[in-house]
Amino acid sequence: MNGNKGNRRAELANDIRRQAGSEATKRFLRTLPAFRLEKEVPRQLSDLLDRLSGAEAENAGGGRRR
Repeated sequence: MNGNKGNRRAELANDIRRQAGSEATKRFLRTLPAFRLEKEVPRQLSDLLDRLSGAEAENAGGGRRR
């Protein structure tokens, strides 16, 4: 019975992923203010993204992995 439950969860996850990525959903979300793209990234977020890029580059360059 556990295998069946896991299979149903995987199917549900795939359905949600497919529907969330559909053009109709994307078009609808673009009309909502909360989902509009900002023209500029806030400075604090930009700084965090820069730190993340640096950490990824360091890790890809043979840095220590956790």
